[in-house]
Amino acid sequence: MGSKRTINRTVELMLTMFGVWPGIPCVQLYRVFWIITLAINQYFHYLYFATHFHFDNLFDLMDCLSSFLAHVKLTFKLVIFSLKQRKFVEILTMTKEDWDDCGNSDVALRETASKTKLSSRICNALIILHTIAAVAYVIGILLADADVTDRTAELPLMMKMEYPFVIDTLRKYRLVLATQFVFVMVCSWGAGLFNGLFLTLTLHVGSQINILLRWLTEVGSIDIEKKRDSFVTVMTEIIRKHQKIINLSENIENLYSYIALLQFTSNTVMICSLGFLIVTAIGSPDATEQIVRSLLFYAVTNIEAFIFCFAGEYLSNKSKAIGNAAYNSTWYNMRAKDNRILLFIILRSQRQLKFTAGKMADLSLEYFTNIMKASGSYLSVLLAMK
Repeated sequence: MGSKRTINRTVELMLTMFGVWPGIPCVQLYRVFWIITLAINQYFHYLYFATHFHFDNLFDLMDCLSSFLAHVKLTFKLVIFSLKQRKFVEILTMTKEDWDDCGNSDVALRETASKTKLSSRICNALIILHTIAAVAYVIGILLADADVTDRTAELPLMMKMEYPFVIDTLRKYRLVLATQFVFVMVCSWGAGLFNGLFLTLTLHVGSQINILLRWLTEVGSIDIEKKRDSFVTVMTEIIRKHQKIINLSENIENLYSYIALLQFTSNTVMICSLGFLIVTAIGSPDATEQIVRSLLFYAVTNIEAFIFCFAGEYLSNKSKAIGNAAYNSTWYNMRAKDNRILLFIILRSQRQLKFTAGKMADLSLEYFTNIMKASGSYLSVLLAMK
């Protein structure tokens, strides 16, 4: 059996890099560095947007807006994790306790380890996908042959920014490109990191619910029912496990609720903007470069929204399964005064576990459909304005 950890080492390393992982030295220094760096970056984005705002320049404005919103999301996630560090520590502590509880059951250990391996593979795939998307976003600029001495043409940059200095030498231009390249890569990793972490925690909750479902199917067995002490022990353990699942899901909801709200507000605009860039690039002289630059960025933005909605749908369905498992258990083999305990589990499970976007909307696949519809509507408006 592999190491008993829910979060894989790649995610842990990146959380440490962003100053989010608890217990690291000089954590405040990490956080201040990233907040200041992201704030300066967003200010330069805003300057470009403000100085170049004109509907004749709609293509560049949409490009600037999409990268600006991506960095705003990362900044907000870092701020939320900094403000709710204790909640994150509680989540990590509860996942560790779940691993400790698995020592008494091979079934529980296999189920938890299985979901951990799955989430680890997904996290690694997300990091790789975001890396490829970031490289595709900047590769055209890196390969471009820019003339720094030409003052009439705008220099091609990876991110549309208005710097407070003049880029008048090739050395300055290369230094700016190198800085932007590092920044794009790190921010792309950060986006994949927090999405992967959310999915990892959700799958861990799902593994604990699967363990609970297994216990509920065995609770009415003849062997347990014959032993009063054994029955009380099993029911106590089931209720304790159910309450821990509820507490863990509520902590994850508390940590990610407002992140999800900003995520879907910004993703609706980003999907629309990136879709606009792809559609308007078709037929232009540099169509291949523009489509390659935007297509994977568009894909990871859609995947980001889908991950949150899938997690909400997954948790909701698992929550329904608890009540169904209690109802379908062999309660008819129990004493009348014993099977009444199952009623409390059924009643509690009717209040479903869920993830929300700022306590306003439940995350579900239906909500993802609504986001795509809204983005398509806004895209139609932009194309009409072109």
